[in-house]
Amino acid sequence: MAPACGNTVDNSHNTLLKADELGRIEIAERDGVRVIRRDIRAARWWARAFARSAAAREARALARLAGTDGVPALLGWDGRELLRGYIAGAPMQQAQPRDRAYYRDALRLLARLHRRGIVHNDLAKEPNWLVRTDGRPALVDFQIAWTRGRRGPLFRLLAREDVRHLLKHKRTYCPEALSARQRAILDTPAPHARLWRATGKRLYKFVARRIFGYWDNEGQGRVRD
Repeated sequence: MAPACGNTVDNSHNTLLKADELGRIEIAERDGVRVIRRDIRAARWWARAFARSAAAREARALARLAGTDGVPALLGWDGRELLRGYIAGAPMQQAQPRDRAYYRDALRLLARLHRRGIVHNDLAKEPNWLVRTDGRPALVDFQIAWTRGRRGPLFRLLAREDVRHLLKHKRTYCPEALSARQRAILDTPAPHARLWRATGKRLYKFVARRIFGYWDNEGQGRVRD
């Protein structure tokens, strides 16, 4: 059970990170410490049930990953507002990490997630990868994570896709560090990934861009009026 959100969150000087049909994400303060606040009440009425389900999934994932370095701490979830720890750093598309150590540590971070039965499922989006102030990786946005815990064939397939998406970013920013095995993984996407590109990806892009305001690979929602 996730802890309830307390009354000590100061929302008077919040910094808006994103506002779209699924609600608002802001930097707030809790007892003088920065936190990330996801407000489901700000979601459009027709998207509120989905937004609540996604936030609940994120809360389950963060609860399972409690104590994992490189993952935000779950601070509270009451069905309306999700609070998670703030991790100082910059999103990948801004920091553009070119250090081999970053990708080595990122692979280790994924291994820790997978050992706990969690697959992120959304690592193609560069904003979901952070480069911390000390250069190490961190992961955010677990809204569509696999949280069942069972590590069967489907889990292994999805976990491999987590790795492959990381390697795609490595190919963009640090291609000289790719091993032969990693290049082979990049060249062999999972069957469901090939099917997705051939069928559902165009529909997803239409919905994401026209309804939610997401563009390209960055997954950043528009700031809603």
